[in-house]
Amino acid sequence: MDLICKNLGKRYGLNWIVKGFDHSFKQGNTYAITGPNGSGKSTLLQILAGNVMPSRGHIDYIQNDKKIPDYKIFKSLSICTPYLELIEEYTLDEMLEFHFKFKSLPESILLKELPEKLMLGNERNKFLKNFSSGMKQRVKLGLSILSNTELLFLDEPGSNLDKNSFNWYLNLIQEFKGNKMIFIASNQESEYRDFASEVIDVTQFKDQ
Repeated sequence: MDLICKNLGKRYGLNWIVKGFDHSFKQGNTYAITGPNGSGKSTLLQILAGNVMPSRGHIDYIQNDKKIPDYKIFKSLSICTPYLELIEEYTLDEMLEFHFKFKSLPESILLKELPEKLMLGNERNKFLKNFSSGMKQRVKLGLSILSNTELLFLDEPGSNLDKNSFNWYLNLIQEFKGNKMIFIASNQESEYRDFASEVIDVTQFKDQ
């Protein structure tokens, strides 16, 4: 799948968060969207994922030389963001079972193996509301990275991760990135430098 962005822009009131964004994204590449806090990198990520409508321009999602309708693109993507909520009344096992009713897993891993893969093997029957912020972040990253989708969107993936968990994140994405097109919105180079094909500075696409 390829993404072609044409003159994308997003405005809140009179303030353009992103303006004049033209870019072509290719399957199998990893893209880092960078910029300081409040610069619009998360907004651009959400636009690319179809969660936020642009104020100007459009995105073409192309697969096998055919354009995919915008309303169908959700089937092809997975996403992890700081504001994405888990169902905290579920146990870990229940959350994983629920999520993977809608997304498929890579052939190399079984559903019952996932808690161990998330470094949460002893927590499978624990309610998510009782998880620490770092544990919840590992669950969210696991749900997104291990979903068998062509597009993967990660917003500040290292949030709330300690050193061991951060290394786990780096290893997990390297193991399962496959031929995904990956977008990482971050101002921390360590979250993407080992595998980013291209770095896009969102501050280059502001009000001009």
